[in-house]
Amino acid sequence: MRVEAATIEDSRAIAEVHVASWQSSYAGILSAEYLASLSVEKREASWRKGFQEGSPEVLVARSEIGVVGFVAFGACRDQGASLGCGEIWAIYLLPSSWSAGIGRELWFAASERLRALGFGSVTLWVLARNERAIKFYTRAGFTLESGSAKNLSPGGMQLQEVRLVFQNGA
Repeated sequence: MRVEAATIEDSRAIAEVHVASWQSSYAGILSAEYLASLSVEKREASWRKGFQEGSPEVLVARSEIGVVGFVAFGACRDQGASLGCGEIWAIYLLPSSWSAGIGRELWFAASERLRALGFGSVTLWVLARNERAIKFYTRAGFTLESGSAKNLSPGGMQLQEVRLVFQNGA
């Protein structure tokens, strides 16, 4: 397995990982109907647009079967965020690649790149009910930002997201 910069040609594979990961990660959190409605084609178009616009930066994890995971990151998108704050926009793996250290490798590579770009801290948003992800990020050194919870309603469900923060040492 190797981690490398993604290209626009990876858009389809990234979209496939994105949808498969959501359908597994959020089962029991989001409705089955909403998860079934996720479209690889729509995600692919979104990723292609991001590559064309140059944001976010994306790294992929490749194995002998192809792209098995990705991390997207850049400057923090939160209103009022400092210029020194980066953000993990997304990190997803094929469910068959979970618990194999690939997510950690993607995080390490993104962290190094964010530090090189001058970001001294890194934030991310995660669904409060996504215990697996919160456990992963906590092990990686992120801490929950007190009072950060915000409401959202994907697929008409009322959920909360919480922000986690990592001091990157830039």
